[in-house]
Amino acid sequence: MLNTLKDLIIGSPLPTRQLADKRLNKTRALAAFSPDALSSIAYANQEIFLGLVVAGSVGLALSWPIGLAITGLLLLVALSYFQTVHGYPTGGGSYIVARRNLGTLPGLIAASALTVDYLLNVAVSVTAGIAAIASAFPVLWHYRVALSLGLLLIITIINLRGLRETGTLMAIPVYLFLFTYIPMLAYGVIRAVIDGPGTLAAVAPPPTAPLTLFLLLHTFSTGCTALTGIEAISNGVPAFQPPEAKNAGRTLIVMAVLMGILFMGSVGLTQYLAVVAGSQETILSALARRLLGSGPAYLLIQSCTMLILVVAANTSFAGFPRLAAILAGDGFLPRQLTGLGDRLVFTNGILILAVAGGALIFAFNGDTHALIPLFAIGAFLAFTLSQAGMVVHWWRERGKGWWLKSIVNGVGALATTITVIVVVISKFIEGAWITILVIPIIVAVFLRVRTHYQEVARQLSMDGLPPSLKPVPIPRIVVPISGVHRGIVDAINFARSISDNVTAVYVELEPGAGESVRQKLAEWWPDLNLTIVPSPYRSVIAPLLDFLEETDRLHNDGQLAALVLPEFIPAKWWQTLLHNQTAWLIKAALLYRRRFSDFPRVIIDIPYHLRR
Repeated sequence: MLNTLKDLIIGSPLPTRQLADKRLNKTRALAAFSPDALSSIAYANQEIFLGLVVAGSVGLALSWPIGLAITGLLLLVALSYFQTVHGYPTGGGSYIVARRNLGTLPGLIAASALTVDYLLNVAVSVTAGIAAIASAFPVLWHYRVALSLGLLLIITIINLRGLRETGTLMAIPVYLFLFTYIPMLAYGVIRAVIDGPGTLAAVAPPPTAPLTLFLLLHTFSTGCTALTGIEAISNGVPAFQPPEAKNAGRTLIVMAVLMGILFMGSVGLTQYLAVVAGSQETILSALARRLLGSGPAYLLIQSCTMLILVVAANTSFAGFPRLAAILAGDGFLPRQLTGLGDRLVFTNGILILAVAGGALIFAFNGDTHALIPLFAIGAFLAFTLSQAGMVVHWWRERGKGWWLKSIVNGVGALATTITVIVVVISKFIEGAWITILVIPIIVAVFLRVRTHYQEVARQLSMDGLPPSLKPVPIPRIVVPISGVHRGIVDAINFARSISDNVTAVYVELEPGAGESVRQKLAEWWPDLNLTIVPSPYRSVIAPLLDFLEETDRLHNDGQLAALVLPEFIPAKWWQTLLHNQTAWLIKAALLYRRRFSDFPRVIIDIPYHLRR
């Protein structure tokens, strides 16, 4: 039943040979990798507005210069990553580039920063989507956490269905957003020409803080969240159809151009038309209402904004599982993250991202503004390490035009380094310190995981192990029984087939119950030894473990008694809930019971399947 339900939700399993068929063309890839980058104008514009509105009309008048600076940085980063795509056609995420060119520790710092960025992007995108639709329907503000978690669940299921299906489904809101928002901006330009500029002094609220350099730097740093998601394509080059690097590079350029148009168009119109948002409305909602009124066209824009923001979380679902799989392959995360699921996607990585994103939404009460201060540091730290790594890469390669490529990546690294410093200083008190603290902790976890795997490999290595010529002695067998019934027959018969030294053990929970078991057991196996172990505290596990320890001590024959464990298996999954799972508890207790001898405890499970 569970398998049927799973197949209904995420689809039936796919064979590995279909993996190549699941690659994305440029149209689907733009939809799969760009939602975060395209939709970031929503919360980036909102943060610029919130940062400047405290200085009144004087502050809001600087929206356009700040937007220009951010757009220039966007183009520089996009050009840098265009080179990364071609420098690392097998996938050039920040972790790979930094680790190969700068060393393991810088690579892990980049991976940690990206991990934080991916997790925050999920929470920010979904909550910003709810904020967009709640601007049109204010009654929804009180339910934003529940709505955000519901939307996160939906996008998780979509990603679990597979890469090609995700690209197809993501294409609908992505292109719907582009085909509605860009025409709205074009119409806004026409209205701006006809109506002329608005007057910010007439509509802006009175200033509550002076316009300072720190305020401008703070606004610039929060507005830089517009650049998040731009790295996703360079990290997902293998997901493209051949020629992978060429297709990925073209898609990256298209995405950067669209980002610039959307961002500068919306910032420019907001300032030129003197648009100001209320307390329960986003600045983009106010712009749309100013241009289109409150009718169906406005509701369509808000719905499309909500959809693009929600699916923006898909950038993390496309990037994080791949990053986690690469880290796991290098031994820095659990190996389970390298495996493809039934639908040829990294299922475990998707589920971990969904749970972590949901936890962030719940912890920050679905408030996008509260999450933003944690956001940009991870992205720009990864940008910096990646571009610095590319400078080293071109210097080592010394190919055609290597010096020009090094200059481009070097300027990109310098610009993003300055941005990181600005973001850290301006947003430290607001919550950036959390990101600064979390990134080293994640790096420490990566290193601890690798240390564990290295120690496991050392202990499992065959090096230095001489071949043993000592024959394995005939084992002593202990068969724990709960009574005399068909469930123990196969276990006892199997134990007697491999050893002449077999002891059945009955843990007596009620005084006197063991004698009736002894009599009945003698009717079927007259020569079988039975030991009755009293349990004054009504426990099965502890008396059995004590008995095994005692019998091993008394025999002192260079081995531990093997346990042949009878276990009956119910016919239906729900019937398992009606039984106490004693056999499973015994196995768990023995498997994880630490011993300091050189002898293993063999556990042999003999199932007896109930028919109905």
